[in-house]
Amino acid sequence: MDESLKQERELAGGAALVFEPRRALAAARRWTFARWAEIACAALLAVASAQMLAVIARKSITVDEIVMIPAAYYHLAAGDFQLINEHPPLSKIVAAVPLLFIQPDEARPDQITAPPNTPDAKWAYTASFWENNPALFDSISFWARVPMIALTVALGVLIFRFARETFGTRAAVLAVALFSLEPTVLAHGRVVQTDIPATLGYLLLFVALRRYSAERTARHALWLGCAAGIALLSKFSMLLAGPVLAAYFLALLWRAGHRGQTRPTVFRHAALVAFAALVVVNAAYFFRHRPLAEADIEWIQKSFPSSAGGLTTLTNALSHVLPADFVLGILFQIWHNGEGHNAGLFGMYSSKGWWYYFPVAFALKTTLPFLLLSLASLVWAARAWLKTRDARLLWLLAPFAIYTAFVHFSNIDIGVRYYLPAYSFLFILAGALLDRLLRSRRARRAGAFAAAALLCWVAVEAARAYPDHMTYMNQLASRAPHWWYLSDSNVEWGDDVRSLAGYLRARGETRVRGSFLCGYMTLRHYGVEYVDMLDDADEPAGLPAPRYTAVGASYLNGSTVPEYELDGRDVTEKERVNTFDEYRRRKPEKIFGGSIYLFREDGR
Repeated sequence: MDESLKQERELAGGAALVFEPRRALAAARRWTFARWAEIACAALLAVASAQMLAVIARKSITVDEIVMIPAAYYHLAAGDFQLINEHPPLSKIVAAVPLLFIQPDEARPDQITAPPNTPDAKWAYTASFWENNPALFDSISFWARVPMIALTVALGVLIFRFARETFGTRAAVLAVALFSLEPTVLAHGRVVQTDIPATLGYLLLFVALRRYSAERTARHALWLGCAAGIALLSKFSMLLAGPVLAAYFLALLWRAGHRGQTRPTVFRHAALVAFAALVVVNAAYFFRHRPLAEADIEWIQKSFPSSAGGLTTLTNALSHVLPADFVLGILFQIWHNGEGHNAGLFGMYSSKGWWYYFPVAFALKTTLPFLLLSLASLVWAARAWLKTRDARLLWLLAPFAIYTAFVHFSNIDIGVRYYLPAYSFLFILAGALLDRLLRSRRARRAGAFAAAALLCWVAVEAARAYPDHMTYMNQLASRAPHWWYLSDSNVEWGDDVRSLAGYLRARGETRVRGSFLCGYMTLRHYGVEYVDMLDDADEPAGLPAPRYTAVGASYLNGSTVPEYELDGRDVTEKERVNTFDEYRRRKPEKIFGGSIYLFREDGR
């Protein structure tokens, strides 16, 4: 018996000598593949960054950046949080860092004559910022947007890491490929606004929540709180983090005994999460807690007349714990959603939007291959989860479903960009589905061909969209002009003003009649005077009328046309949205970026 055991051990040792090199070789291959995957991810994000850098070098700032960039500078340089406090400060803090080195001139006392914190005072700061720095206009516009590209790259890295932890290395690379080629990401990844930061914050929240679920320690609870704080600082829609975390910890309390975690521990960890989030939010406002100004109280009374007293008291109380401008920003978003926002969809108009708006906008504004992959991956993941209860799938399906349900309650239907936080989970699910096709034993060749064809199709669409990612629509929107399908930032956001000005100057034109976003502020920085079509007083006497008229796509849509007077009376709603009906039927001489239509006036 002892002899036989000895022989078995000798045989086992021989087998180990045979298999050990194989194991080492397999491990080396896995390591090499992981490194190549990281290099591929870096290359994809570098290409996306190069595209966005090239675009900001040739396109002007958007209409929102006219106010966001000065607000960013004053937030970081002067600790003035009241400018554009309707948006939290993450994007502003990031965008303002290069401006500290540029050192733009600030507003002079004689330029701010309105009472503090009033809309007139805020606009005076914004206007003076650009008026005092004409020579720095291009530098400020360029460098303020560069950090936003870095933030977009950080989002791509987070998608890669989350996808790799969930589905493996190849799925992660495929997810990043889809991310780096998506026109909507490339369009908004270069803009000083809150949409890409919100996408990063929402994904970061669930990455931290998943890690806390895997290892419920105080350290992970603190990280979860920090992630929640970053999400809250990205966009006020990320207040959704509160109900998500509340529901999660209530579920932990309910099943505390089954999870091996006591209820006191759950309470402690929930408190740590809340504490960390509170510290992060206050840190972004430099731990300053100003009292409400008279203008703030007046605004609350005007915006919430039926509950002004209670809201003022509540805001005053909360301003001792949270920055007053953070609380006021939340109130502004509640008011804005209640009031709604003028929008257009398929030739219809509404200030309250449509419940199906975001699915329609997503279907039109994303590439067809990614749209098909998104639908297929959602069906595949839902069926697989129902069949296997694979928790990995639930960590992607649940956040996507939560945000999709949440955004349906929005009355602000002015851009697919509001839906961007849901995209990250679609990129990862689509990458996982493509990886599954590549690994399929029964149809490996067909799966590889389908995956390669879809990725090539996405790349072709991305190349076709360049550099006009902002106004991109897929082939589903081919029967009518794009402005008929959607409005506002989907079809025009003011970033083609530079191209328009260059075209006019090349023809010796220094004036243009216009109604398009950004023209009133940015066009003069490119040497062309903007004559407002809706303001008769804007046309100086004694000068010939401009030879060209420029109309923005969203003005052709009609939704962004402001109210104005016609023959001494206020225009009707029908008249307002059809103000530029004449130009809808005319052929433009030139279209810039799909967003500005230029018409030459006959006989001039």
